[in-house]
Amino acid sequence: MIKITLPDGSIREYEMGVTGFQIAQSISEGLARNVLAAEVNGQVWDATRPIEQDATVRLLTWNDKEGKATFWHSSAHLMAEALEALYPGTKFGIGPAIETGFYYDVDFGDQPFSSDDFKKIEDKMLELAKQKSAYVRQPVSKADAVTYFEEKGDEYKLDLIKDLEDGKITFYTQGDFTDLCRGPHIPNTGFIKAIKLTNVAGAYWRGDESRKQLTRIYGVTFPKASELSDYLKMIEEAKKRDHRKLGKEMELFAFSERVGMGLPLWLPKGAALRQKLINFLQAAQIKAGYEPVVTPHIGHKNLYVTSGHYDKYGADSFQPIKTPQEGEEFFLKPMNCPHHCEIYKTKPRSYKDLPVRFAEFGTVYRYEQSGELHGLTRVRGFTQDDAHLFCRPDQVKEEFMKVIDLVLYVFRALGFEEYTAQISLRDPENKAKYIGSEENWLLAESAIIEASEEKGLHTIIELGEAAFYGPKLDFMVKDALGRKWQLGTIQVDYNLPERFELEYTGSDNQKHRPVMIHRAPFGSLERFVAVLIEHCAGQFPLWLAPEQFIVLPVSEKYEEYGKKLLESLNNADIRGLIDLRDEKVGRKIRDAEVKKIPYMLIVGEKEMESGTVSVRKHGGADLGILSPEAFKEQLIKEITI
Repeated sequence: MIKITLPDGSIREYEMGVTGFQIAQSISEGLARNVLAAEVNGQVWDATRPIEQDATVRLLTWNDKEGKATFWHSSAHLMAEALEALYPGTKFGIGPAIETGFYYDVDFGDQPFSSDDFKKIEDKMLELAKQKSAYVRQPVSKADAVTYFEEKGDEYKLDLIKDLEDGKITFYTQGDFTDLCRGPHIPNTGFIKAIKLTNVAGAYWRGDESRKQLTRIYGVTFPKASELSDYLKMIEEAKKRDHRKLGKEMELFAFSERVGMGLPLWLPKGAALRQKLINFLQAAQIKAGYEPVVTPHIGHKNLYVTSGHYDKYGADSFQPIKTPQEGEEFFLKPMNCPHHCEIYKTKPRSYKDLPVRFAEFGTVYRYEQSGELHGLTRVRGFTQDDAHLFCRPDQVKEEFMKVIDLVLYVFRALGFEEYTAQISLRDPENKAKYIGSEENWLLAESAIIEASEEKGLHTIIELGEAAFYGPKLDFMVKDALGRKWQLGTIQVDYNLPERFELEYTGSDNQKHRPVMIHRAPFGSLERFVAVLIEHCAGQFPLWLAPEQFIVLPVSEKYEEYGKKLLESLNNADIRGLIDLRDEKVGRKIRDAEVKKIPYMLIVGEKEMESGTVSVRKHGGADLGILSPEAFKEQLIKEITI
């Protein structure tokens, strides 16, 4: 008999060799019908794989992230089976699960393929799924694996096998398809009820442009047809909310090939929006005791060698800037923190001076690959709402909790109601990826966990997601479409103070190292604005809207009255403009709707004679005729946050 510990802490005894599926059956038949995989001692296994010793087990369903990933990885294998049946001789690269769905890299040889073929592949996948073929795991020797794929003539699998260790290689078979794979997989293909292939693209084998370009086919699957229907509706809504589309229509930002890929240009309305966000956070930071600082866009190479960023991120940075001085090199800064460490060192610090809180809206640069650039969410130059707190070890938890309060204040003000706090810790299996002592890492990780618990945050723990210099708390925000985005982040760092030899004089008159906290509630202005646009479909909270109203004169005769109305509202710090184009008022209203301007003030003969204004809200609601003063008071109340 072996002991199985379940997530609620209960312990059950089973015969050695029990599977996750059998454990589920012992709990309830309903659970057993929905189990996709099992997490055994922190590793995801097939639900049908025998457990031979005492273990902690979590049963995974569609509601679990790991359950979905297993489902989608198994769907990639199902697609490969369909492709092999429809296109004999097809060779396969890799087929992982991704955030939403899966892809498989495929070599069709000389056979033509396009998205027009999606329907017949989907139909074949559904046909195969109905056979309820089991996903069968089989350990194989390296020699046997090589022989199998040599006979198939699949050079891609042979290339993968070269890097694998003998004794740790497994095949998975479902139906007539066998693949090199470490798993895990769902019990059988019958769980897959709804299928949609979504996109096709090119992908170089192993990301190497000197090697063959394969066809990457993307897809998504669901255990219920209704879930696919909901997903497709969400995709259509997402297209309408796409920040690239709305950003262009609302004249917020643009990109220029002459300026460079991934380097956004903020247009006047976008710059106004950006500045409002900066002013909002700066005001909150000053109240919280932060001091604004400004640092250069470049730094000497030695700065980033000292910080460790050159070693970790040098390959992803822009190339060095060489000066007339021989051997002198500068870099566009990839991070603000090394600069802030140098500001801390500009004068002696006492324990009474701490905490010191430096804040900067600092623009940083990273050379993202061109294929990864995406609107404002993935750029090469972006502005972080960065701050670094230097404190005593006994102040870490209190400061961390204050930063959590600031992040939540930002989310509430901008309408982000649903979020999860992800505690990102080291990968315990690969500590070589990180710098710093074991003692400091344990202290930092404990501070984050305790602060999160005391704040009552809904948290999840992710191993291996820490920054190279310390653990962090990442806020995963859910938008109006239910998509999750990583926005605010807080990080505890015992390592940079060590590397920069930062000190303060303690109450014992001895020198001590401060602890550093990195934090960015927005994350980056670019990414935050992109997420905000899509979350609110361009209909920003009134206090943030670049233009809060627009005056629409019915004809030229009423323009002077409209201009006086505009001036009166602008003088009250209410932002707006007037449409003086020689267009019918209906066209002016339609254009204002496209630009998501919150209020339209229509003025004609009746309004001019009575000194009033007809007010229309974005979306079509008619608010009737108001006096300018009444409208002004209404807006001022709405603007207050």
